[in-house]
Amino acid sequence: MVKPGKFAAGGAGKFYEEPLDSYLPHVGNRGYRVSRYELDLTYKVAGNRLSGKASITAATTEIRTKFAFDLSQSLSVSKVSVNGARPAKYTHQHGKLTITPAHAIPAGGALSVTVQYAGTPRPIRSLWGEVGWEELTEGALVASQPNGAASWFPCDDHPGSKASYQISITTDSPYFALANGALVRKQVRASHTTWVYEQTEPMASYLATIQIGHYERRHADHDGLPMYAVLPPRLRTAFEHDFGRQPQMMETFVRLFGPYPFADYTVVVTDDELEIPIEAQGISVFGANHCDGRRSAERLVAHELAHQWFGNSLTLGSWRDIWLHEGFACYAEWLWSENSGGPSAEEIATQAHRNLTGLPYDVLLGDPGPELMFDDRVYKRGALTLHALRTALGDGAFFDLLRQWTAKHRHGTVTTEEFTDLAAHYTDRSLRPLWDAWLFQKAMP
Repeated sequence: MVKPGKFAAGGAGKFYEEPLDSYLPHVGNRGYRVSRYELDLTYKVAGNRLSGKASITAATTEIRTKFAFDLSQSLSVSKVSVNGARPAKYTHQHGKLTITPAHAIPAGGALSVTVQYAGTPRPIRSLWGEVGWEELTEGALVASQPNGAASWFPCDDHPGSKASYQISITTDSPYFALANGALVRKQVRASHTTWVYEQTEPMASYLATIQIGHYERRHADHDGLPMYAVLPPRLRTAFEHDFGRQPQMMETFVRLFGPYPFADYTVVVTDDELEIPIEAQGISVFGANHCDGRRSAERLVAHELAHQWFGNSLTLGSWRDIWLHEGFACYAEWLWSENSGGPSAEEIATQAHRNLTGLPYDVLLGDPGPELMFDDRVYKRGALTLHALRTALGDGAFFDLLRQWTAKHRHGTVTTEEFTDLAAHYTDRSLRPLWDAWLFQKAMP
């Protein structure tokens, strides 16, 4: 008989972990639940050298002889301790740091793990390109979606595993260092500066980030919400134009989606060009090419801001539900257009539908598969699904639903089924035909 949560393979008596997520079968771990990460990092820009101490606070969910964390082989572990005891036994193979406590820990017991490590951080190669820690011409950035967090710290790298963070980063003094949350301490020592950030709201590991560069930080409040820009001084004038409507964008999304879910919002513009912008919790990262003085990337500015609600506060529990992030953020682009004097969402939806009908019908929105989960058709069809729902419910009920959705699951983990169940409360007629057509059939409705 196979134990729950496991399957038998490789001969009698051998048991292997069932994947937590079939899209990323080698990522995420069982047996514990992390509540907090404290990362004490030192980074040398010249040479791309990272050393760190990760202190992980967790509670066990079952009795186990071993516990595993995700950690790239680019980083070498020098010491591990568990619950303050003497150094624990560990192995580090195939992207897994597996730890053996000296004594058994009961289910529901405290699991406090400290890992010291160092190395040359590199992005993790994946189906979707290289993700995680990346060198810039002068500095570094972290863009971890979906499985790149292990490129710079040991973690339970599953989106449903959310925790609070303290991130301390020490680097060369000419550089500005940014991480998620509030800056609680900055200390300059000779040629090095230590920056300490506290992220109190629960955060998935892929949304944790470090940004290092020759940046200045600019500050502006909007209705009491601190909004920051971190960018090279040379881009200041273009930024003020290209991102100048962000306060109005924030006001629009707060009205449509409900209160902004975090304490502040920061936009980073790197000195390098980036293919696409990147979301992190409380932070969006753009390349210098997105700051051209012509507002050519404004729809992307809206898209990344919307991810603070849809993706960062409300985070999918399974990657098959990626439309709950990207479809919502794409529809936010259309909503910003219609609320800022541009084409209406109806006009944009009509054109998007026309474009999609000319493409292959091989994407199932409710389960696109790992190869296609970041396909642009998932983004556009997800947005079209929301527009079809808006048409079915009417504006009043539709936006009431969105505000209830973000309030009910604030800082939590969500599923497609939870969204469709909630939507059912906003109409007297069945929405099943709509969901079947848009989410669970490949043909375009």
